[in-house]
Amino acid sequence: MLSRRLLFVAYPLLPVSEASAGGAEQILWTLERELVARGWETHVAACEASLVAGQLIATGAAAQLQDSFVERERRHADQVVMASARRQHPLVLDHSGHFFRHARRLDGYVLATLHLPRELYGPGAFEDVPENVYFNCVSQTQMRDFTDLPRMLGVVKNGIDADRFPIGGRRSNYVLWLGRVCPEKAPHLAIEAAKRAGVPIVLAGQVYPFDWHNTYWQRHVKPRIDGKQVRWVELPSFERKSKLLREARALLVTSQVPETTSLVALEAMASGTPVIAFATGALTEVVAKGTGFLVQDILEMAAACASVSEIRSQDCREWVQGEYSAAAMTDGYEILITGLKEQKRLEQRRLHG
Repeated sequence: MLSRRLLFVAYPLLPVSEASAGGAEQILWTLERELVARGWETHVAACEASLVAGQLIATGAAAQLQDSFVERERRHADQVVMASARRQHPLVLDHSGHFFRHARRLDGYVLATLHLPRELYGPGAFEDVPENVYFNCVSQTQMRDFTDLPRMLGVVKNGIDADRFPIGGRRSNYVLWLGRVCPEKAPHLAIEAAKRAGVPIVLAGQVYPFDWHNTYWQRHVKPRIDGKQVRWVELPSFERKSKLLREARALLVTSQVPETTSLVALEAMASGTPVIAFATGALTEVVAKGTGFLVQDILEMAAACASVSEIRSQDCREWVQGEYSAAAMTDGYEILITGLKEQKRLEQRRLHG
């Protein structure tokens, strides 16, 4: 019988919880929770403030501005290797973006989910990939940039639990921007679009404790927040986030990089709220006809704010339930996980006669 034990690896500097702002952390939290509900035994290597369904292997405190990523990532990897050896995990699920490079130190396999656009991994990231590493992408659009990788298993689409995002209630006049405050997410463009449309905007999310994020916040976003036309909600609880999503007139997605999915867009649509997004990356897959508008610039985004009343809330929700459910995502990972575990078992049988 195949072992139903798994070791997840999170990004070393940010906590994993239902309130996480980062997409990789949100997917890890959702997937690990779903697998535990299906009877899997899970361990999660993540920083101390993480809240997981299985057992947490705390690898250090959450990030501070002065932290050295190189040193923290090395210590994080060392603890993952020790934990895997001690608990004899046949498979590590890497959602950190980095750990797979240490895979040759393990006896088992690593399934590395690629959450980012290729350009954000940096030069040389996929040179000399260890032979026990397998990859999967999270959208067909992203997959087109990774077909050259060895042992690419295909696509498992990101999913959310739509039942956690109620639909209905009072609809307000504001538009919403939600996520990580950083240059590539470009909330300053959402502010400009809202002002051109003549509607208030709520920005909600987190400024990560990294110098370039903080500099962007101080120079390009914080000075525009006046508490009236532009409001800021820092680190909203899940309940507050859900309320903001379902009461917004629309969600604005202003990403400047080719998104590999867009969890916040899925959460908005599950809440019955249409999405207005720049037509970049997998947003062209996520925002289907009848669920929002794909636009080319802030002028088109501002104009679309006047047309969102044409979108039916139920159509948005049904699209997410049918195409991007947490259950379907977990099914996809179980297929990959079971296949790799069976492959490992057969290899061990061959080695031991």
